[in-house]
Amino acid sequence: MSEHAAMTDPAAADRDAEPPVTPLDQVPGADPAGRLRLDKWLWAARFFKTRSAAATAIDGGKVRWNGGPAKAAREVKAGDELEILAGEQRYTVTVRAVNPLRRPAPDARALYEESAASRDKRHTAAELRRLAPTPGEGLKGRPTKRDRRQIDRFR
Repeated sequence: MSEHAAMTDPAAADRDAEPPVTPLDQVPGADPAGRLRLDKWLWAARFFKTRSAAATAIDGGKVRWNGGPAKAAREVKAGDELEILAGEQRYTVTVRAVNPLRRPAPDARALYEESAASRDKRHTAAELRRLAPTPGEGLKGRPTKRDRRQIDRFR
């Protein structure tokens, strides 16, 4: 972000700031030398809200482990690389530690390190979505009588 943009939009500096991360040695239960099932690690690292959602994503091919296909029961350890597609967000992370407990977000972020390229791509995609929302995003259900009349006039 340019210095000029930071001066004109103070909220932009807050959006671009990295969220806080708890140091790994202060996270209860974190084990840099341990192993844990992939679906449980994704749940503990807060990429998915439930363990079953993580397992479904893995089975659907939305998670890759060290460049290859992943299985929910595969054990991850520190140093493994994961490519995760969660919603519209694509992450490329390196596992730093495992923790069988689901901790608050700053503690969960200590379990992995996201690559700089992945972070830049996510920020760019988020900015594009913010500037150019998807057409029809605000439409909900059937058109009202007023909407229908506007549609008929447009035709």
